[in-house]
Amino acid sequence: MPAQVKIFDTTLRDGEQTPGVNLNIQEKLEIARQLARMRVDVIEAGFAIASPGDFEAVKAIAENVKGVTVASLCRAVEKDIDRAWEAVRYAERPRIHTFIATSDIHMQYKLKMSEEEVFQRAVGMVKYAKKFCEDVEFSAEDASRSKPEFLYRILEGVIKAGATVVNIPDTVGYSTPEEFGRLIRNIRENVDGIHKVEISVHCHNDLGMATANTLSALLNGAVQLECTVNGLGERAGNAALEEIIMAIGTRKDFFGIGHNIDTTQIYRTSKLVSSLTGVNVQPNKAVVGANAFAHESGIHQHGVMSEKSTYEIMTPESIGLGQNRMVLGKLSGRHAFEEKLKELGYSLAPEEIQKAFEKFKDLADKKKVVLDRDIEALVGEKVSQVPEIFQLDSFQISSGNKVVSTSMVSLVRNGETITEAATGDGPVDAAFNALERAVGFSMELEDYRLGAVTEGKDALGEVTVRVTKDGNSFVGRGVSTDVIEASVKAYMNAINRAISELGENIIGKS
Repeated sequence: MPAQVKIFDTTLRDGEQTPGVNLNIQEKLEIARQLARMRVDVIEAGFAIASPGDFEAVKAIAENVKGVTVASLCRAVEKDIDRAWEAVRYAERPRIHTFIATSDIHMQYKLKMSEEEVFQRAVGMVKYAKKFCEDVEFSAEDASRSKPEFLYRILEGVIKAGATVVNIPDTVGYSTPEEFGRLIRNIRENVDGIHKVEISVHCHNDLGMATANTLSALLNGAVQLECTVNGLGERAGNAALEEIIMAIGTRKDFFGIGHNIDTTQIYRTSKLVSSLTGVNVQPNKAVVGANAFAHESGIHQHGVMSEKSTYEIMTPESIGLGQNRMVLGKLSGRHAFEEKLKELGYSLAPEEIQKAFEKFKDLADKKKVVLDRDIEALVGEKVSQVPEIFQLDSFQISSGNKVVSTSMVSLVRNGETITEAATGDGPVDAAFNALERAVGFSMELEDYRLGAVTEGKDALGEVTVRVTKDGNSFVGRGVSTDVIEASVKAYMNAINRAISELGENIIGKS
């Protein structure tokens, strides 16, 4: 094994391919900055040729996020590679990541190409990418279901062509830890020139073995581990960054390998990604789930109170889930608030700090003590903002168990106030109907989630909605101590996001 493993984070590429997730450039930049703060080695910023938005996001990350390698995925096609290079060329450490499938089933049914055609394409496109970029990664898609002899041959070919990293994906999560580890070991033993490159792995979680397969590969010579925050990704997702890193760190006695990750940024990163993608972390999720450090059993509670290590193999502090060291309330000043933001790992511009401070003071008037999670929610709401084509002026709700729920909303657009009213099946539905009447178009509500940010009757309510408009999916988010207001803010956020991305011509069209 190597002395130190590299972490390749693909949250912004494979993670964004999670059904229903659609991040804008500002949100991707915020996540990328946090990944850099957590000290990942490589950020796969997107698939540059996929859309103009993807290209601009990859380019923005390459230009603005320092201290990491920035990669763009591209098919083994010249136009893909051209676009990828155009996006990453201004990064401190740019990388082109090209791929082609190597399994019989993919070559026959998807590519409709022979082994020789795939071999020539792979080698040719690695050579083409090397004209632009010194750092070129090649992935053999569906490697775990490929014929070993062909896999060895194509890896030898791309290494001779100049690849610096060869990636072995378990693309459909088919492999098991023992056989995947054996595959990596056999590649090391049978591929000429393998010592010249880094071996990477990319495991999916279709059978729930992504993290186990990744760690097995590490034990057998993989140097780079590809993963996502919270295990996001296609279908059942990818190997989870937090699980891999905390396994390596907690079991130093077994793995005996180092990494660059600042583990105290793990919880903060998990919360940020969950908030911006609208994908909640399951309570029993390893490392970052709400129950990961919770103890309900009397026997467990007694053990933890006597000695934490009886039931906690890692500390909450090690992932950045510590206790408040400074209590903030309505009498707290801007300086204390700024210090708390720095302590939580935020780096905001002065005008962003001012806006967040104003929201904090409003919340402090309603809530006796403002906790770290409240501040994270307020700042997360700022990151989720899009241009406010419509601004919420006011809303009123009339509801009860024996009356029809009615809502009246007033919105402002270009200085003009628009007021509409509507009924619905409950106060939230009525408010959403009134908002749609005010903007003049409707959306399909796919998902609505309400959660308390902290404990207590005065806790912030956090609402996430997922809507569709003309086949496009949008996530909206809102926070408030009033759950109806949080719901209205979330739906307004989704409305403005839809207008921002689809154009103002949808206004007035139902």
